[in-house]
Amino acid sequence: MDKNTLTGLLLIGLVLVAFTWCQPRPETAQNDMDKVTQVTDKKKADAPEAIPAGTDSASIAAAEQQRIAKHGALAPFVEGEGKQLTVKGKNLQVTFDSKGGRISKVVLPGYKTDTTTPATDVTIFGGNHGGAYGFTFETATQRYNTADLTFEMSQPDAKTVVMALPMGESSFEIVYTINDAEYLVTMDMRQKNMERIIPGNRTTMHLNWWQNLGRNETGRTFEERNSALYYKFDGEDAEDMSANDSKSEDVTGSLRWVAFKNQFFSSVVIARDRFTSAKLDSKVLKSPTELKKFDMDAVFNYSSAKANPAQFTFFFGPNSYPLLSDLDDKMDKSYASEGEENVDLDLNSLVNVGWGIFGWINRWCVIPLFQFLGGFLSNYGLIIILITLIVKLVLFPFTYKSYKSQAKMRVLAPEIKEINDKYPGQENAAKRSQETMALYSRTGASPVSGCLPMLLQMPVLIAMFSFFPTAIELRGQSFLWAHDLSAPDYIFTLPFSIPILGNQLSLFCLLMTVVNIIYTYINMQNQPSTGQMPGMKWMMYLMPLMFLFFFNDYAAGLSLYYFVFLLVTILQTVIFRMCTNEEKVRAQLLENAKKPRKKSGFMARLEEAQKKQEAYLRAQQKQQAKRRR
Repeated sequence: MDKNTLTGLLLIGLVLVAFTWCQPRPETAQNDMDKVTQVTDKKKADAPEAIPAGTDSASIAAAEQQRIAKHGALAPFVEGEGKQLTVKGKNLQVTFDSKGGRISKVVLPGYKTDTTTPATDVTIFGGNHGGAYGFTFETATQRYNTADLTFEMSQPDAKTVVMALPMGESSFEIVYTINDAEYLVTMDMRQKNMERIIPGNRTTMHLNWWQNLGRNETGRTFEERNSALYYKFDGEDAEDMSANDSKSEDVTGSLRWVAFKNQFFSSVVIARDRFTSAKLDSKVLKSPTELKKFDMDAVFNYSSAKANPAQFTFFFGPNSYPLLSDLDDKMDKSYASEGEENVDLDLNSLVNVGWGIFGWINRWCVIPLFQFLGGFLSNYGLIIILITLIVKLVLFPFTYKSYKSQAKMRVLAPEIKEINDKYPGQENAAKRSQETMALYSRTGASPVSGCLPMLLQMPVLIAMFSFFPTAIELRGQSFLWAHDLSAPDYIFTLPFSIPILGNQLSLFCLLMTVVNIIYTYINMQNQPSTGQMPGMKWMMYLMPLMFLFFFNDYAAGLSLYYFVFLLVTILQTVIFRMCTNEEKVRAQLLENAKKPRKKSGFMARLEEAQKKQEAYLRAQQKQQAKRRR
């Protein structure tokens, strides 16, 4: 090679080197990888990890490069221990964990458990019972769950916690804002340049959430019966999965919220832009300290190009009907999408106040009255007694009419006995009934009018049956010997177990049973004899005994209400009996019998039906006589 050729090659080489050096370096994936390496080095410097003995630096570097090659920009966050941060408020005590960028525990300082001695604050989520959640997403090559990533945690102010994944030019954040007064934690998803990490064709993301439901109340049976997984679609009533069985459901549609509900407390996740589908699972647990395991895998729309792709709100709080109704009013408008006036979150459906007319009675009468009296009195036992008296006072006009009807029926007992003696035997049953109804028609007495007050009382009694076990206001409230009106007031334990009843007895339930038996006896004395079999009378006493078995493990407040209700009913009956001159009532009825009286349409139809029945019985008797011949 001559001198000129060598000189030319050197000049060409220098030109190429100068050209490469002067070119601007483009922002490529390699740039991000370099920054990832820097972040990884910084994290190692901040929190150096123990290196196994005998591991050389070359092996460590190779493993690090392999991890970066596999996870890319997320490599710095796939390992590492989490740090905890607790934000304390009057209503909520929320613990955050940087491992998963999530809430790891929620405590309600205003409520105590009834299953531990000494009582501790109620842990509504996480803690010893377990519970977690995470967002599942896919990059171009890998599938991740945020629960497995270690976030950088910061607290800009007293009510805000930020979980961040800084990835060079890209970033992903979960920002938590605590609303302590209303038991809410808002979870905002914020991001920047995430399309560099998550491809644009990934249009959905998953929220995986699970929780073991711990026990908080004395009576497991009733707590378990009122604990279930609830969910609600837009424009539909809230639904719940079976509280008694393990069950899984795949739901599809505009799913607004999912709730893990205990008897008195709920954890609810509300999606601002709705879930599109979800797989829900409820499993009954046999653990003495836990009731059920709930699991949710919900899908929602996601775009890596949006700065704020999603927002969710957690409710961690008591199942208080007034509180949840207020939240409905506030959040219905704020959660409405463009073009909607508002949405019906229907969060108060987590409080089972009954269905149909029973729910109306509780919503519009019992709960407002309960709140009104609670503003003046702090003793909820007295409030229950006052509500009972008010209900009896409202129903008194109808009750008075029932007592008058019973008095008329009672004074006609001699005439009814005369009819029974005149037409004895089953073959004369139709004739006996016809003559009895004719007597009622002539005298102006009606057995039906005495049933009206009972029919009016039944919806109220059933409404109370739904209300008291779900009234969190009664929780922890004592009255007389009952330390908690929302739980059974067991006073002693039997040395043996009775089927259905168990081995513990509730005193209010026992008192209710005794008073119910007394009321049954008095009520039967007020009824005229109709010639029924003596054994039928004893059947009437079985109902109070059945109530003993049925209500023994129910809330003491419910048994107290029924006890006072029956006691007042007996008192009214005795007073009315003492104030009623039966001789005057009898004279008035006999005077009515002498006057021409137009039959009512009901009585005319009843007599016609009796005549047809009597004719049918006579025809049957004739056929039987022919067969015997």
